[in-house]
Amino acid sequence: MTFRQKYLYGEGSIEINAGRRTVRLTVENTGDRAIQVGSHYHFFEVNSALSFDRQKALGMHLNIAAGTSVRVEPGGTREVELCEYAGTGRLVGFSGLLNGSLVSHPAKVEAVRKAIERGFAGAGDTAGESPDRAGKQKDAKSKDSKQKKGSR
Repeated sequence: MTFRQKYLYGEGSIEINAGRRTVRLTVENTGDRAIQVGSHYHFFEVNSALSFDRQKALGMHLNIAAGTSVRVEPGGTREVELCEYAGTGRLVGFSGLLNGSLVSHPAKVEAVRKAIERGFAGAGDTAGESPDRAGKQKDAKSKDSKQKKGSR
């Protein structure tokens, strides 16, 4: 006896991630290699060479079908749509930036701090500052450290 499994598809289309908050971001690949991101990867923690407003991506993944991905060529830009994760809101793993609850303010602050510390592009903009202001603060910090080194 042979059993043949069948899939019976209903009429119409299925809306993925229905009812979830979404956001659109422009992403730039500042690296020298193409970068591909899978559908369920925590977008805040994607490759550090991708530059975008990481704070807006906290707790979000690509709003595309499961098992698919988005590719950004070196030097290229791409607009992506992200949607929030469903479930308990606990994210662990990925790049190790956010290991905890998305509703925990301290966990989010720590994730942003780690991203800045590890040199993730766009992470310095996540504190609500413009890239220009963040760059000036970075330059001022490096001048301070050079002066301290020279004064020893």
